[in-house]
Amino acid sequence: MEIGHHHSLKIVRFTDHGAILDGGDSEILMPKKYTTEDMRPGDEVNVFVYLDQSDRLVATKEEPLAEVGEFAYLRVAWTNRFGAFMNWGLMKDLFVPFSQQRHHFEQDRSYIVYIYVDDKTGRIVGTSKLDRCFSEEQPDLEEGQEVNVLIWKETDLGYKVIVNNAFEGLIYKNEIFCPIHIGDKMEAVVKTLRPDGKIDIALQSAGRKLVDDVAEKILTALRDADGFLPYGDHSTPEEIAEHFQVSKKAFKRTVGALYRDHVISIEDDGIRLV
Repeated sequence: MEIGHHHSLKIVRFTDHGAILDGGDSEILMPKKYTTEDMRPGDEVNVFVYLDQSDRLVATKEEPLAEVGEFAYLRVAWTNRFGAFMNWGLMKDLFVPFSQQRHHFEQDRSYIVYIYVDDKTGRIVGTSKLDRCFSEEQPDLEEGQEVNVLIWKETDLGYKVIVNNAFEGLIYKNEIFCPIHIGDKMEAVVKTLRPDGKIDIALQSAGRKLVDDVAEKILTALRDADGFLPYGDHSTPEEIAEHFQVSKKAFKRTVGALYRDHVISIEDDGIRLV
């Protein structure tokens, strides 16, 4: 029985304490508060299996914020002389030993951690030493492919991100046109696959989807401004980024597409809705 994961388990019987589930080599208690009146022996229930305070297998209907083998941005509920205990959606908090904290964790602050099963104790724990936690396999991705990213940390070049819960990526600072924060989960696109296995990421979608997204922003702004905006080739990249949260290149490409579709007209001092 893999702890730290969801399982579909069969109900064997009921006791005063709850439902006993078939865990293969062992029976697992699902506490009474998670049972319902319509449950019967033989029914299968989807549960999350972990260890209780006494290191016994227990099944819960509560939903953790992440499973074993995943990264998550979690808040520290409390600390003691052994480490920090993080709120991850379950009754029992996730333990992060001092030895697994890259920097000293403080109560009520949030940190990105990787969740795993400790080889020595068999318990589910977390670590903020993430460099060793990424997949060593070559990313099965393609340039232009849409991915999910978790914003990890800021660097001189931009922001490091965790791609598809497995790989390390980077968003360059000069390609960010909207506010982002550590712990944000976002949709993005693969820009470049580097030989070292790391990935350059763009927050803007590629190709036609980018044009469609930017076009919607421009048209909405035009309608809100009574059909005219003072932006065009004469505008600086900073002005475009501030008002539309995109690069000037993407803005010009989209304005050109809208012009060819006869949706807008291009004037000396701006663009106008037709």
